[in-house]
Amino acid sequence: MSVKRRKILQAAAAAATAALGLRITPAIAAEWNKAAFGATSVADALKTLGATAASPSKDILIKALDVAENGAAVPIEVTSRIPNTQSIALVADKNPFPLLASFDFTGNAEPYVSTRVKLAGSSDVRVIVRADGRYYVAVREIKVTTGGCG
Repeated sequence: MSVKRRKILQAAAAAATAALGLRITPAIAAEWNKAAFGATSVADALKTLGATAASPSKDILIKALDVAENGAAVPIEVTSRIPNTQSIALVADKNPFPLLASFDFTGNAEPYVSTRVKLAGSSDVRVIVRADGRYYVAVREIKVTTGGCG
């Protein structure tokens, strides 16, 4: 697309927005834990999450491949059967930045997550669940034949 055409389209969109009386506002992103996602060790990530003393739990179900062919997109499903689950975080022990994802739940939301994560190589993946102010953990080893972080 040429620069001139792009400018014309932008001007037309702005005029249409003004004619309809709509305001263009910047998107508001959810708050995120910059320190936790920037942590370069599992210990630092768990510390910034507040989960250094997490208790092992069999009420956290992790569904993932035993062996993933490509570490760039490893599917993981997590279900927490712990009552009043407030958040679920995924941490990969051998990734350069271990905290993979963090999900918050409010109200009566079902504590279930299905996502794809990037793994640098074979690693334990920890699932950290916060419920009623306490932390719980479950661990699953995932072997990767081709790393995704390098």
